Amino acid sequence: MVGAMSEDRDTGRQGRAASEDGTGEEDGFRAPPAVEPLETPPIVLAAPAVPAVPPGWIAAHRLRAAIWWRGASPNLRGSVYMMAALLVYAVMVGAIKHVAAAIPLVQILLIRQVVMSLVIATFAGATLPVLVRTTRPGLQLVRGVVTLIAMLLGFTAMIRIPLAQATAIGFSQVLFVTIAAVLVLKEQVDARRWAATIIGFSGVLIMLNPSTDGLDLDAMMAVGGALFSAGITVSVRMMAATERTETILLWQGFILIVALALPAWLWWVSPTAEQWFWLMVLSLFGTAGQWLITRAYQVGEAAALAPLDFSRLILASLTGFIFFAEIPALTTWIGAAIVIAATLYTIRKNARAKPATPDPLAP
Repeated sequence: MVGAMSEDRDTGRQGRAASEDGTGEEDGFRAPPAVEPLETPPIVLAAPAVPAVPPGWIAAHRLRAAIWWRGASPNLRGSVYMMAALLVYAVMVGAIKHVAAAIPLVQILLIRQVVMSLVIATFAGATLPVLVRTTRPGLQLVRGVVTLIAMLLGFTAMIRIPLAQATAIGFSQVLFVTIAAVLVLKEQVDARRWAATIIGFSGVLIMLNPSTDGLDLDAMMAVGGALFSAGITVSVRMMAATERTETILLWQGFILIVALALPAWLWWVSPTAEQWFWLMVLSLFGTAGQWLITRAYQVGEAAALAPLDFSRLILASLTGFIFFAEIPALTTWIGAAIVIAATLYTIRKNARAKPATPDPLAP
């Protein structure tokens, strides 16, 4: 239609120009000579066909990545979400340990949940009323309470004992998740995944070095945090078929804000500008990590993703050494080597779960 209108305007201009050239025989005007109409291209051309392979190195590799992601198995995509969540959580844990020297933990957790809820509500926009709706309110409430207990126990342990030790003890969650995946979720766990989980946990035991002093109260709090964290994982998996990630996080935020409001008000400490900065950092990173790990367990099987959690040990050891002068013992490094081997094996096995999609860009 636009092309036709352009041609009409061109025809009108050509007619006016012809009538103004010279004069006719009787009335001072001469009719223009008859000429063959010229075929002029329309002003608006049809859109060119999109090439099968986009030009440029970046575009080609983006397409490769998109094709790989669509063809990846659910467990492999869950593994990617999980590893990204662990990197984000490393920053969050370091910030919490730093700020907790002056700010009560309940206040930190309250601010974190408020920021997370505001971020989700902002991105939700007009769809917020829809995201708040849930078909499993009872399970949402149970998950919120379990999450609160897991955070209080786990973060208290990380504040009071070295990050590497707290993280290593927290890996007992893997056994709880694997057992719950079989008993509660009815997932099929093959012998190789059992072996990877057991081998990884043996590395954790080496890092704990049980031949030395027994576990103290802070260490037992880390074990309790791992137990309730396993409950979080199982509850997310149970709601994966009916609940959206944003819905789960919004309900969690509401429950934790209500539960933490009174104790945070009783022990409130006015943060400095520098402390507010770290509070915002840990809140935003905690929000991203929460979304990533929730998405990971919605996409992949809990028992398949659990061994990947061992990677937190390496990140915790580096964070503790760089920022808090915590030097891991030799047993930590020996156990870490075993953990890395189990993690790499798990990723490789997850990748074999589904045949790869042919790459049209391949030569």
